Amino acid sequence: MNDEVYEQLADALNRLPNAFPRTPSNIEIPMLQKIFFEDEAALACHLTGTMETADVIAERTGLEIDGVKKRLIALVKRGFVWLSKEEGKLRFRLAPFIVGIFEAQLESMDHEFVHLYEEYMADGGAVGIMKPQPAIHRVVPAKGAVKTEWILPYDDVRALFIAAKTFSVRDCICRVQQDLLGQRKCDFPLKNCLSFSSIDRPSRPGDITKEQALAILDKTEDLGLVHTVSNVIKGIFYVCNCCGCCCGILRGITEWGIEESVAAANYFAVIDPDECTECGICIERCQVHAISEKDGKTVAERKKCIGCGLCVTGCPNDAVRLQKKPDAEIIHPPDDFAAWERERLQNRGLEKRGDKI
Repeated sequence: MNDEVYEQLADALNRLPNAFPRTPSNIEIPMLQKIFFEDEAALACHLTGTMETADVIAERTGLEIDGVKKRLIALVKRGFVWLSKEEGKLRFRLAPFIVGIFEAQLESMDHEFVHLYEEYMADGGAVGIMKPQPAIHRVVPAKGAVKTEWILPYDDVRALFIAAKTFSVRDCICRVQQDLLGQRKCDFPLKNCLSFSSIDRPSRPGDITKEQALAILDKTEDLGLVHTVSNVIKGIFYVCNCCGCCCGILRGITEWGIEESVAAANYFAVIDPDECTECGICIERCQVHAISEKDGKTVAERKKCIGCGLCVTGCPNDAVRLQKKPDAEIIHPPDDFAAWERERLQNRGLEKRGDKI
């Protein structure tokens, strides 16, 4: 097996805004070899983060256009390449490792891959992917946890669901990964990763109704899972329902010391000591350990709070509330994915080469 094409692929992935950092152990190479065939890696390493037509890619690789186009479409089906159609032409770009290639492994990953992935994340992969800003995901507060007049438009996931036309659900890849690893610490359900679209399309496996999608959203809040979405204002199409022990993003906080691995909602928890009965429910429901007992009192540490509101919705005594941050502290997400990518590149100290990411 030719390691060189996998080295080139790793570097190509790391040039994308999402990042794919190289590690001291170089464990990323056997991980890529596990999921990419050599001919796939040889083509994918020539792709960028810019949508390009097959003829442009073929010219760069020196290969015949018909063969390149066929192979690119095969890579799209495998989740390694993203596809768009602009002005009647198909265009292709390299998918990032997270969110993208890793999530495409849901049906195929095995015991070997999940161990390689775990070693990669622990050896610097997690820090390199999740520490740069803006964060990949952001937190959306639970229903009813925030005053209606305080809800920022991009925090109203239910409004997006109501406006959408198609919905689907699949297993949470993070819990599947932890199951295969044999290290899962929770018993939260697998099937609660939601996606939705405002466009009608033919039905697919995993499709559910709007009512079923909203019910899953409610159920995950009842169970104590954190809603996270793509860290943008426009173009949100999925909602993850996350626990701090399995979710790769929240583990950034709970295991890898990355305080801003997820963009916190613009609210923070406040506990009224006069109403609190010290029942401990909020401590148990907090997925990032931001609530604890100190000197006989339950307190929420503002610096650690991600504003999910699970402490509010779980409190039997209405002793907890979410407070909106002062205007000077509010951080709005990038407008869309293109803006997010530009900001990420700048913050990582990378510049576009021509029109290529």
